[in-house]
Amino acid sequence: MNYYIGVDVGTTSTKAVLYDEKATVLKQFSKGYSLYRDVSGMAEQDPKAIITAVEEVIRQAANSTDLTTGQVLAVSFSSANQSVIMLDKDFQPLSRVITWADTRAQEVANELKNSPTGQHIYAKTGTPIHPMSPLTKIMWLNKTHPESIAQTAYFADIKSYLFYHFFNTFKVDISIASCTGMMNVNTCDWDEEALSLAKVSRSQLPEIVNGTTQEIGLVPSVQKKIGLPVNTPFVYGAFDGALSNLGVGAIKQNTVAITIGTSAGVRVVTDHPVIDPQQRLFCYAVDKGLWVVGGPLNNGGDVYQWAVEHLVDASAVKNENVDAFTLANHVIEGVPAGAHGLLFHPFLGGERAPLWNANARGSFFGLSQIHTRADMLRSVMEGICMNIATVFQAVRDLVGEPASVTATGGFARAEVWRQMLADVLNCPVNIPNSFESGCLGAITMAMKSLGLIDNYEIITKFIGSVSSYQPHQQNVKIYQNYLPLFQQVEGLLTPAYSTIAKLQQQSIH
Repeated sequence: MNYYIGVDVGTTSTKAVLYDEKATVLKQFSKGYSLYRDVSGMAEQDPKAIITAVEEVIRQAANSTDLTTGQVLAVSFSSANQSVIMLDKDFQPLSRVITWADTRAQEVANELKNSPTGQHIYAKTGTPIHPMSPLTKIMWLNKTHPESIAQTAYFADIKSYLFYHFFNTFKVDISIASCTGMMNVNTCDWDEEALSLAKVSRSQLPEIVNGTTQEIGLVPSVQKKIGLPVNTPFVYGAFDGALSNLGVGAIKQNTVAITIGTSAGVRVVTDHPVIDPQQRLFCYAVDKGLWVVGGPLNNGGDVYQWAVEHLVDASAVKNENVDAFTLANHVIEGVPAGAHGLLFHPFLGGERAPLWNANARGSFFGLSQIHTRADMLRSVMEGICMNIATVFQAVRDLVGEPASVTATGGFARAEVWRQMLADVLNCPVNIPNSFESGCLGAITMAMKSLGLIDNYEIITKFIGSVSSYQPHQQNVKIYQNYLPLFQQVEGLLTPAYSTIAKLQQQSIH
């Protein structure tokens, strides 16, 4: 038997999935690590902890193979994007990994976003001006950490740092480069104007390569730790959101992929760059002739988890002898669409698309004496779906009417979520029964890298069975009345977000 290993380097853990040649999942392995939030806005990782986790899960996957009769054809990578690590001249870390979730560059981002330069840079790079962007992170570091910047010889993301550790070569795949805010979408090369803003030279950045690029020849110390043959091809792959699209078969312009995990994302694949004149969406390269357009949302399952923790009666959970989420989903099914006229804006963690406002805050609107905790629970779930719908509408405006939505993530395990999403979007929703879309997308890139496939169409054969949900028209009508109000209230509250954010910060200190 021959194998593939898909590795997904995430925000709080790294996962390795072992596949056979037909992309059947054989085993999965995972190793967690800390996300440091020492000060307000910080979200950092220890790069060495990530290296250790990646080595460990690959070793576990390798140990589960029988290499006497077969081989690992390739190891391919999915990773979170928009991370920054400062490295010295010997490629040793001068900082922790500053992740996509770090918002300390908010002030710098606001200043740039509201300037003609910011709008021009967005039009050239397709990366919204936001504190998540490595461009604004490096601008912020220039302003706040000049001593560290003076010692910095190179800027890496977690994947280019990882590949340097494994192979002593400094390269970045085109999808990760495209997410930095410093790569020109038309030339697929570093943009001189963006580099000038960040005060970075191209010699400080990794070489941009296609995601199907391979590295062979593991450094001896790593080879010893992971136990794979030294000539095993390692494929760069892409960032997790792009690979989620590939991994669910959403590879045509008429299929939108939606993920709702801790956070959420709405994405569609196109064969050319599409820039949003209103700056609501990103446009990132995935592979040659393949682009992904869409929006990431900060607020997904984590907001629902917050609601379940605070709104579900602990004694009821004990009496019913079920977990709190199962009980919450059951309670929500008993509340009609619209939650008796209650709206919830789910911006507990600020928001990226469509607002791009780190100061955004959550709120209930329409709360009255008739409302119960059950109504509030349903409105939280509806608020998450309506927020996704606003990004979905922006995608539809830009690339046309989709035929269907393919949705994945932890939410997809609950029937009430699946149906609600179809109703709010007024679009059929397909749920693949395989949930490991990022790693599946990664190994499909490996197949292309090895010359075993010409395009990604084959992935539809790997996905397996799919559950489909049609919109219920009576609920669609209700949500079509609520959605404009959801957006109107959001617009009215936007000017107040920065004030409440400042007051909250003062109350913490």
